[in-house]
Amino acid sequence: MNPIELSIFVSRIESICEEMGAVLRRSAFSPNIKDRLDYSCAVFDGNGELCAQAAHIPVHLGSMAYAMADIVKTQSWHNGDMLVLNNPYLGGTHLPDVTMIAPVFSNDNKKNENKPVAFVVNRAHHADIGADSPGSMPMSHSLHEEGLIISPTFIMHNEQVDDSILLNITSNMSKPDSAKGDFLAQISANQNGVMRLNELITQLGVNHFTAALLHLNDYGERVARSALAAIPSGIYRFHDFMDDDGAGQKDIKIKVLIHIDEQGIKVDFSGTEQQVKGNINCPLSVAAAAVYYVFRCLMPAQTPACAGTFRMIELLAPEGCLLNARYPAAVAAGNVETSTRVVDVVLGALAQPENTLHKNKRNSLTEKIPSASYGTMNNIAMGSREINNHWDYYETIGGGHGASQAFPGLSGAQAHMTNTLNTPIESLEHHYPLRVTRYSLRGASGGHGLNSGGMGLIREVEFLQATQVTLLTERRRYSPWGLAGGENGQIGENYLDGELLAGKVYFTAQAGQKLTIKTPGGGWGKQ
Repeated sequence: MNPIELSIFVSRIESICEEMGAVLRRSAFSPNIKDRLDYSCAVFDGNGELCAQAAHIPVHLGSMAYAMADIVKTQSWHNGDMLVLNNPYLGGTHLPDVTMIAPVFSNDNKKNENKPVAFVVNRAHHADIGADSPGSMPMSHSLHEEGLIISPTFIMHNEQVDDSILLNITSNMSKPDSAKGDFLAQISANQNGVMRLNELITQLGVNHFTAALLHLNDYGERVARSALAAIPSGIYRFHDFMDDDGAGQKDIKIKVLIHIDEQGIKVDFSGTEQQVKGNINCPLSVAAAAVYYVFRCLMPAQTPACAGTFRMIELLAPEGCLLNARYPAAVAAGNVETSTRVVDVVLGALAQPENTLHKNKRNSLTEKIPSASYGTMNNIAMGSREINNHWDYYETIGGGHGASQAFPGLSGAQAHMTNTLNTPIESLEHHYPLRVTRYSLRGASGGHGLNSGGMGLIREVEFLQATQVTLLTERRRYSPWGLAGGENGQIGENYLDGELLAGKVYFTAQAGQKLTIKTPGGGWGKQ
C-alpha cells in the first residue's frame, strides 16, 4: 500500500469505530452512557491485535488492547456469535465495565472458514451491575462484593440473542428493563460494526484486508520508534502514593523504573506495594492501559492506534502487587483511581531522568511533560434500594490539569485515563431526585509558579430524598506535584453539610442535606 492508500484504510476502519459509538450512544437508555459517554469502541484483527479505535476512554481501550489476544484464544468462534464479559481477571477492568465482542468472518476465506478475519468490540460502564450499594462502586474488600461477575459467555449465537443469558444478567439489576436496553444497545453497536467491516472486507478482498492490517502495524511501529527515539536512552525512576485503600491502609506506594535504549522501553513496577484489602487494586491490563496512554501522548497525532504502535513497550509488575492483583482482590476503584496514579508516576519518571546514556543529547522531553494533574476521577455513586424506588447514579468530576515548562494547565476538565463528560444538570435533575446547587471553578486551587496549573471544580448537590452515597476519591492527602520548582496543586475536599468527609466513604444522606465535592487543582510547571 502506498501512503495515500494506507491513510484512507486507517480512516475507514476508524470511522467504523466512531459509527459504532454513535449507535451505542443513540440507543442506550442510561444517562451514564448516552450523556456521560462512558463507553469505547475498537476493531481488532483475527488474532486479537488492536487495529483501530475511536477517541473514547483511554483506560477502556488500552486494557482491551492488552487483554484481547488472550480472550480470543480461549474461545471457539462462529459467524453470528457475540461474547459478553466483565470479569477483571479474564479480560475486564472492573465489574461496571461490560465488554461485548463479535467476530467478523469473510465469505471468501474458504481455507479458514472457522477463523475470524477480525473482531469488533465495545465496552460500556453500567451504573448498576448488581452490587448491594447503589451505583455499583462499593467500599468493597473482595470482587464478589462488587456486583455480578460475568466470565466470557456467548450472549448471541447465529445472530440470535440468547434470552436466558440476557435475563440472567439483567435480573440482577435494580431496573431490569432499563439494563436490558443498555445491553441491547451494545449488541446493536457491534452488529453495526460487523456490517460495516464486512462491507470493507468485501470491497478490498480478505487477502488485501489482512495485508493492509500487517502494513498498518508495521507503520505504527515505525512511527512510534521514530517518535520515542527523541527520549534519551537511560534510567528514569519515580514513585508516588495512593492516599489510602478505604479499609485502613494508608500511604500506598506505586514505584516505577523505566529503562530506555535503542531496543525499546521497559517499564518495571517492582517495589510497588502489595495488593491491599480495599478496592484500589487492579489487573495488569489496567496498568498497561495507563502506560500505553503516556507513551501514546508523546507520539504524533497521526500515529495509528494499533498493536504495532506499542510493540516496543515491555511491562513488568510482580504478581500480587497493587498493579497485578490476584483474584479475588477488590478492584472497583483500581480502574479509575489507581490507573490515574500510574499515569502520574510514569510522567514523573520521564520528567526527572536519573541519568542518560547520551549526555550530549538534549532532553527536550522534560520541557513537555506536565506536572501532576488532579489525579483522581472523584467518583460519586449514589441511589436508593427502597421498594418501588430503585435508582442508581454514577459520576466522575474533572479538576485542574498540570502545567509544564511550556504551557499552563486546563481548568475544570477531565484528564488522562477518562474522557467522559459530566452528566448535564438538566439530565441529572430529570432522572434523579437530586438538585445541583453549585457548579463552578475552584479558584486558586493550583500551586504557584511561572505557568498556571489548572483550577479544580466545586460541585454541590442537594438530596431531595434519602440517598445512599459512596465516594471513592484520591488526592485528599497527597497533593498533585509540581515540576521544576513549581508548587503543588491543592488537595481535594469532600463535605456533607459543611462537615469534612473521608476520601473514601459510604453514608446515607437525608433529604435536604448537601454534598460538596472540591476537586484538586493541577501542579505548576516552573518556579
